[in-house]
Amino acid sequence: MSWFESASASAIPGAEFLLLLLGLPILVFGLVKLLVLPLSVGFELRAARRRRRAAPTLLDDWPSVSIIVPAFNEATVIENCVRSIQLTRYDRYEVVLVDDGSTDNTAELMHALAATDPRITVLTQANAGKGAALNLGIRQATGEVLMFVDADGIFSRNTVKRMLQGFTDERTGAVCGDDRPVNLNRVQTRMLAFISHVGTGMVRRALTMIRCLPIVSGNIGAFPRRVLEEIGPFREDTVGEDLELTWRVHKAGYRVVFAPRALVYAESPSTVRALWRQRVRWARGLLQTMGVHKGMIGNLRHGQFGAYLLFNTITMVVLPVLQILVLLDLGFLLGLGRSPLGADIWALLGWVGLFITLLLTVFALAMNRAWKDLRHLWVLPLVPLYSVFTSLTMVAALAQELRGTEARWNKQTRTGVVSVTAPAGRAEVSV
Repeated sequence: MSWFESASASAIPGAEFLLLLLGLPILVFGLVKLLVLPLSVGFELRAARRRRRAAPTLLDDWPSVSIIVPAFNEATVIENCVRSIQLTRYDRYEVVLVDDGSTDNTAELMHALAATDPRITVLTQANAGKGAALNLGIRQATGEVLMFVDADGIFSRNTVKRMLQGFTDERTGAVCGDDRPVNLNRVQTRMLAFISHVGTGMVRRALTMIRCLPIVSGNIGAFPRRVLEEIGPFREDTVGEDLELTWRVHKAGYRVVFAPRALVYAESPSTVRALWRQRVRWARGLLQTMGVHKGMIGNLRHGQFGAYLLFNTITMVVLPVLQILVLLDLGFLLGLGRSPLGADIWALLGWVGLFITLLLTVFALAMNRAWKDLRHLWVLPLVPLYSVFTSLTMVAALAQELRGTEARWNKQTRTGVVSVTAPAGRAEVSV
């Protein structure tokens, strides 16, 4: 036996033990995540009861709403966004467009839209970032409810109403709508649309049930003005300004809820490079928010949300690193011709994983009444690859944070592709 063969043979038991040691937490926490199914079903049953009782919501008060749209070089999409808002079935609103120093003709298009509608206000500033643009909009807005949407967002006619229905009492401090991909012209965007029903729709329902929804998406979120006056505006020194603000809402003792029928359609990254940059930015936003609010993580003074943040830290930060280490260890063993569990067991685990993913997705599609998205079922085998991809983005984000690399927005280039009905040249979604 050669020296290499001897060394490899002695390394195998240690590598197998390491595989078990790293893989067990992934399995345990993965099984815990299956609780999203009964919790999301509970969410739907509770929502149905509220509708049958005609329970009161903020919509009954008919409050004024300011829809704030920050934009930097959004000439490709800004008109579709504003046109969709103008088609809303809720008439007590204003639109505040904030140009963050665009170098294209975004500002020109904004002013052209404002010239035809007195409900539209245009603000401009030197490029200072999304947080600063949002805060400028907040200062100039007059509404009792402040709603934030990205410039590529396309509303349904009922989006504003559905958002207001999410405010069921005075302790509701924020409502998050359901953002879905609008550009279904690539394999990647179809996969993102397919898995978003579980990763967004089902998970947000479940987290609302346990009062632990950690983020109000920058794509579509609403806050009572009084809440932001109490806790303060967006931070301007983080790439996760929406996440950080949501944690402050929880910290102040308010509830954060999901409104699944409040739809906005927005562009998903259509290239691998754009998706990588977006997911790394999201991961860094999480890490930065954890740094700002580290005292909340695992702190039971913040109730179940504090406990959830510890679970979230493990699943979103620790487990992705473990997953990559498991794959490296497994690759090492397979390279030595050793399959720790045997080919049959790996095949079984793979099929079980795909079946569970399919099962959850079917339930999520039913909850979202989105059966037509079953046409994207063929992307299911890509989901494991996407899981590895997102784990790698967290590893990259951790490396960048440790090195102190400047966090940049890295805004994706919009394509303007709209895969929804657009009658009479106006973006519209019938919901």
